[in-house]
Amino acid sequence: LISIIIPDSVTSIGDYAFSGCSGLTSVTIPESVTSIENFAFRGCSSLISIIIPDSVTSIGDYAFSGCSGLTSVTIPESVTSIGDSAFYGCSRLTSITIPDSVTSIENFAFSGCSGLTNITIGNRVTSIGNYAFSGCSGLTSITIPDSVTSIGNYAFSGCSGLTIYCEAESKPYGWHSNWNPDNRPVIWGYKNQ
Repeated sequence: LISIIIPDSVTSIGDYAFSGCSGLTSVTIPESVTSIENFAFRGCSSLISIIIPDSVTSIGDYAFSGCSGLTSVTIPESVTSIGDSAFYGCSRLTSITIPDSVTSIENFAFSGCSGLTNITIGNRVTSIGNYAFSGCSGLTSITIPDSVTSIGNYAFSGCSGLTIYCEAESKPYGWHSNWNPDNRPVIWGYKNQ
């Protein structure tokens, strides 16, 4: 399977729907789809880019994990949650914008995205899971909005070049004591100009 156009009668891309379709290079998702379920595109290593339509509200666990060829992905304003390991090991992904509609970034969501150099986190995100950005070794800066009340264990482990800009004046109570295990530099009270 190299290319697929999903008809607009489809409302959900189910669990494991295209998992392991390593030859898939192109997929067109219609506006009728509201959810991309668990493992839907896991291991689609030839997929280079994907446009998620703004009808989609949730991206499931491991939905795009192991999509090692993925260089670009657009997450629309309709998405409210990014599941566990959703983009785990997407090592060629260079930039990602998490829109303001997203409230939670789950465990391991972007773990192992070693090519990621630019990330924008929307202002409604309240929680960032365990290991969410672990192994993002290409990331040089990230701004954490003051909406974030919870950050998990090892969230930024292995982010060897990272400077963390926090809008909060000091570490919020709900952030794990080991959220920044490599003691990367943190700028508190940062106001994005």
